[in-house]
Amino acid sequence: MGARARRGTDGGVRGRVTATRALRTAFVLAVVTDLGCLAAGFRPGHLAAKPLLMLLLAAYAARSGGPRPLVAALLCGWAGDVLLLSDADPAFMAGMACFAAGHVCYLVLFRRLGRPHARAGLLVAGYAVALVTLVALLWPGLPAGLRVPVAGYSALLTAMACTAATRRGPAAGLGGALFVLSDTLIATGVAHWPQPPRPDFWIMLTYAAAQFLLVRGTLDARPAPATTYREMRSATP
Repeated sequence: MGARARRGTDGGVRGRVTATRALRTAFVLAVVTDLGCLAAGFRPGHLAAKPLLMLLLAAYAARSGGPRPLVAALLCGWAGDVLLLSDADPAFMAGMACFAAGHVCYLVLFRRLGRPHARAGLLVAGYAVALVTLVALLWPGLPAGLRVPVAGYSALLTAMACTAATRRGPAAGLGGALFVLSDTLIATGVAHWPQPPRPDFWIMLTYAAAQFLLVRGTLDARPAPATTYREMRSATP
């Protein structure tokens, strides 16, 4: 009976591992497809692939046992992605609000899971200087109705990135920095700054990498699962 229980437990673990790997692979394939469509200028492919990214990543995070605020942040990102497929101003504002809600979820998560490390003060100061400088430079070029919302959103994004770096470690810290870079590319486009070739490609590349690294930084920092003891008892003959 103990052997049967052990085989059942092992089979369940293998099934979970297979499912999480499949979801991670599907996410990577969706990202590659989206980036390929953007590089080729094939907009219909981008419109089909982009809404899949955060849904797949949220499913991967949930299947991996990620905390609810993490899944909620990714679903907010999905809603923002869908809204930003439209060029209408109301959709842009609504999309920015969805991403802001996602940053709030990340902030709640990161503050709950860790404490600032010893060099947190330097990172906070660096991010604060970058925020003030960027908003000051963007301000004249932004439409009047977007100046205050963009400044508020930028402050929230910077707080998320800074908290990721000071509480969650290198992977999440890099993810937060890439998120700032991705949204900076969007903001400079709105402010009519010179853009690199295929700016949407670079925006999506940095954005997809940012979200994945935030997920990995969160999952890698989890304590050992509480079910381990129960599984050991089940496997005992």
